[in-house]
Amino acid sequence: MKKVIVTGGAGFIGSALVRHLVKNQLAEVMNLDKLTYAGNPESLKEVADSPLYHFIRLDICDAPAVKRLFAEFQPDAIMHLAAESHVDRSIDGPLEFVRTNVMGTAVLLDAATEYWRKSGRDFRFQHISTDEVYGSLGAEGFFTEATPYDPSSPYSASKASSDHLVRAWGRTFGLPVLISNCSNNYGPYHFPEKLIPLVILNALDSRPLPIYGRGDNVRDWLYVEDHAKALWLINQQGVPGETYNIGGHNERTNLEVVQTICAILDELRPKSSGSYADQIVFVADRPGHDRRYAIDAEKLRLRLGWTPDETFDSGIRKTVRWYLDNAWWWQPIRNRKYSGERLGQLNRNQ
Repeated sequence: MKKVIVTGGAGFIGSALVRHLVKNQLAEVMNLDKLTYAGNPESLKEVADSPLYHFIRLDICDAPAVKRLFAEFQPDAIMHLAAESHVDRSIDGPLEFVRTNVMGTAVLLDAATEYWRKSGRDFRFQHISTDEVYGSLGAEGFFTEATPYDPSSPYSASKASSDHLVRAWGRTFGLPVLISNCSNNYGPYHFPEKLIPLVILNALDSRPLPIYGRGDNVRDWLYVEDHAKALWLINQQGVPGETYNIGGHNERTNLEVVQTICAILDELRPKSSGSYADQIVFVADRPGHDRRYAIDAEKLRLRLGWTPDETFDSGIRKTVRWYLDNAWWWQPIRNRKYSGERLGQLNRNQ
């Protein structure tokens, strides 16, 4: 059985990946996570007692500690997801995004290269990134693996930088690297600063459901468990040096997403009067808000045989029902970490 370090394994996508690997006995996992505000060990409750699961609280920028972990755990791969990931927070505090996403990735690459050379293992450095590095699409077309980078936010710029570093380590040092760029993820255990969980929980709390601008920005949605399966497939069958785009082919405007959530809640937990859609409010757009993202995942489908199991309609229904049934997970977050306030607003008087 392979041994894998997963960085950021207590985060949203990372925890889905860890659960997938451990529950299906696909790998022995070392979860390396700093446990920042978005890291939540409760997301791993169902695998925490497995002999295949290990955890270490560690900052990926701590180079000596990272090198010790490689030497002690002796992994066959690292799947790197640890990152600051919320665009609005990158507007409020961009330097932390540069530190973690750029410098942290460089530290991991340096440690991995040293370990790989010494160990002689058939090793892979797998870097998980975002479609936001490509910038904004017009009304037509799709992002492919050859789309030029054109990031718009400090977050996407930091991820673009980390992508370039990974490619550079592969070309310069020969490190076997894999990169994937995914569309917007959604599903269970999603930190409630992001659109879908924020709308679900605000709706249940009878609070406004804020939509930026006119709500016509388009995103391509990918169910997080489909993403986890794609990541392991890439790890096992992907060609080192290659990039793979992962998308769900589920384009929706932000307004359509919110309206769909409201309709499902009207059915599953109806209000005493009216619809949850009555809570929708339109607010000032965020700075640098990309108009449209859409992924062409044909390379992944044709070369590795991956297709998502969930449509947006099936996945969003599962997601809403999960939040209705699992207040034990999200209520402490709403009480102590993030209560739903808006982030990423510039001082418009400047």
